[in-house]
Amino acid sequence: MLQLMKIAAVAAAMLLAATALARAADTATADDTARFLAGMPPSAESALTPLTQDPAWRRHARFFDTAFGQLEQRQLSKIRIWADANLAAPLPTMFYMFSGPDLLYADVFYPKAVTYVLSALEPVGAVPDLTKVPRGSIASNLYDIEQSLGSILSFSFFITKEMKTDLQAGPISGTLPLLYVFLARSGKTIRDVRLIALDDKGATYFANENAGTNVTRGVRIVFAGGDGQEKTLYYFATDLSNRGVKSSGFLQFCQTLAPADSLIKSASYLLHTGNFTTVRDFLLANSATIIQDDSGIPLVSYNPKKWRFLPFGRYAGPIDKFPGTYQPKYAELFRRARPMDFGIGYRWRTFESNLLLSIKLASDGSESADTTPSAPSAEPPQPKPPRPRKPRPPPPYFEPPPGFFWFSR
Repeated sequence: MLQLMKIAAVAAAMLLAATALARAADTATADDTARFLAGMPPSAESALTPLTQDPAWRRHARFFDTAFGQLEQRQLSKIRIWADANLAAPLPTMFYMFSGPDLLYADVFYPKAVTYVLSALEPVGAVPDLTKVPRGSIASNLYDIEQSLGSILSFSFFITKEMKTDLQAGPISGTLPLLYVFLARSGKTIRDVRLIALDDKGATYFANENAGTNVTRGVRIVFAGGDGQEKTLYYFATDLSNRGVKSSGFLQFCQTLAPADSLIKSASYLLHTGNFTTVRDFLLANSATIIQDDSGIPLVSYNPKKWRFLPFGRYAGPIDKFPGTYQPKYAELFRRARPMDFGIGYRWRTFESNLLLSIKLASDGSESADTTPSAPSAEPPQPKPPRPRKPRPPPPYFEPPPGFFWFSR
């Protein structure tokens, strides 16, 4: 009898173990989900691995292999060289306001940051569980991600209207799937993902905790690069206008991480208006360096006694969509600009793009040796811009949807 009881106990234990393994096989880690969405093979034991045999996923993988490969050769590799030459000692934290889910450029400009804080209006969305997505709808969901990323892979910025349309609802929605793609394609390994919220004082709560009223929703992703160093990405869906930041705790949260390096790119010239002075003043007060194109902080808002300016590229003025934002002082500054061999921002062609690196001076007006970029012995001459050319179509991997709005002229 005792022997039968032992056998029954062993059998029960084996059944429980088998059930646990079956449940594990039915789930997918955040890292495997990110790799699958990015067109990269998940781990062999992942529940998503059988789905990689689907012809739709294989086409998706080829699409992203080509798109990211061309982007790396055309732009990202050149930005890394630029950042390494001009950012001697970046700080542990970087702020990227008006970013959307653009971790790609946050990482390539500031690869040594340990904490990334991104913010924009687009909602976070839910943590995607691809094991619950009907097999027949995987193809359409992957296509929506391709469409949402089409503009940033071609022009370096998101077209918000298209992104809202492509990731509006469903099991793969919001900005989180796009953050996953950028993390995977940047060689990162996701270790933890938590939906979070900020109260109106900037205190952090997990999704199942009560943060009170005026809550700012976000996500915290802990990840590691190839060197194994653990880093943290925050993305918050928040209104950055004066009225919006006044009623939220977002800037109070950022204050706890300051000072930081900042990136502003393709920001719709919002910081040129009177409705975004609070976040503009915050960035000026809490940034050690600011990398921006001309859609960022207007030059007249900087105190020239507190900042050193290093212009790169060519200032061709704003595109027609943003009239009244031309800056004569910006044009004067860029007469002494250094050459730049990559495109960025709304004027995404290399010979039209501009970047301004602003470095905050110490209180005595000097620069720390740690933050001073190496400079050539003589200011290089400004190369003559080539003759205007007719707009060329973007790289062949980008297939614009009907009604796509082109930021070019």
